[in-house]
Amino acid sequence: MNRPYHIINARIINEGDIFDGELIIKNSRIDKIIKGQSGKVEEGAEVIDINGKYLLPGVIDDQVHFREPGLTHKADIYSESKAAVAGGITSYMDMPNTVPPVLSHDLLEDKYRLAAQKSLANYSFYMGASNDNIDEIIKTDPLNVCGVKVFMGSSTGNMLVDDLNSLNDIFSKSNLLVAVHCEDEDTIRKNLHLAREKYGEDVPIEMHPVIRTEEACYKSSSLAVKLAQKHNTRLHILHLSTARELDLFDNKISLDKKRITAEVCVHHLWFSDEDYKKKGTCIKWNPAIKTLKDKEGLLSGILNGKIDVVATDHAPHTGDEKQNTYFKAPSGGPLVQHSLIAMFELALEGKMSFEQVVEKMCHNPAICFQVDKRGFLREGYWADLTVVDTDAAWAVDKSNVLYKCGWSPFEGETFRTKVTHTFVNGNLVYNNGRFDESNRGQRLKFNR
Repeated sequence: MNRPYHIINARIINEGDIFDGELIIKNSRIDKIIKGQSGKVEEGAEVIDINGKYLLPGVIDDQVHFREPGLTHKADIYSESKAAVAGGITSYMDMPNTVPPVLSHDLLEDKYRLAAQKSLANYSFYMGASNDNIDEIIKTDPLNVCGVKVFMGSSTGNMLVDDLNSLNDIFSKSNLLVAVHCEDEDTIRKNLHLAREKYGEDVPIEMHPVIRTEEACYKSSSLAVKLAQKHNTRLHILHLSTARELDLFDNKISLDKKRITAEVCVHHLWFSDEDYKKKGTCIKWNPAIKTLKDKEGLLSGILNGKIDVVATDHAPHTGDEKQNTYFKAPSGGPLVQHSLIAMFELALEGKMSFEQVVEKMCHNPAICFQVDKRGFLREGYWADLTVVDTDAAWAVDKSNVLYKCGWSPFEGETFRTKVTHTFVNGNLVYNNGRFDESNRGQRLKFNR
């Protein structure tokens, strides 16, 4: 049985409100939320005085690539879940483009068995889609699996779904939320051809958003929306990178009623194409980081409700792999340790509120995916909690990066905010730089 905890002197951020209070954890759950100071100590509980720091629900990251199985020289479930809890992430949803790709139930359950042994955070894994695995998708239980992932662009091997009949099958027959990567492959191929004609093999990294353009994103996203509207599919479009794509989404429907939702990732809110000169291939992602206008548009999408979720697309590669020429450097980078504090930094800059950060990173992923009893501070919910100190400046460098790949695109940044404590299912897994690895996370369940 878990140790009971009594957290006192908290500034609690939850469901659009910030208030002084206390929280009691018993048997892995939130037992009581107390407004104000009770003046009492829960009998038998360990008291944790957080001295006015912010207490919020643990972050739910709906898009990570922890690279296991098959790519564990870059990352693995243990290493990246450890970095995640240090960043305040208590639950994650991992993508299927591992080696082998997760296109069958046997391979999907293999990942769940690995996570049960290794993950410090709670977990779910997407079923992958291909042009020919609709039978496996149909069999997937929506109560136990977060969704099906469809690469409508930017994939390799058997995971690019580019056949319209296959897409119609997936959108019409899946009982799961359909999460999509949207970039039009034909548009990208044409732009790559033009870039090679001009630069040969020495394409500068600044050309990345010129190759993977707004047009490529919008063409694919609009197709996904049309298919979802045709089939009444529960569609979730991942990592928006352009302001133009916001026109595809509705902000007049409450989130729990939406059939089509949108996600943005931290790097598209933090960087713009002006940063390629300094950061180079370290910020090479698919979809590409685009213009300052796009970055500002995406920030406005958070504020006006067209964007529902903020996630990471955490996708590590080794430093040697990334420090390469344009065509040889893979796309993706590590983010889970720094995503929450980066969003708090944007809030401190006045670009959004702390309440909105919590809404987009904690509450809304739970609503979008119908996660069972997580994402909110509510009595009876699992005690997935994060404590954030907004007066604790520190600089990111290789000595404090926890990713297996050993680097971060935020190296050199000084953040004013630090995660000090993370509870997963009532266990204090992270405490001011120290980890308790005696417990493992749980498989997420869904109310569908």
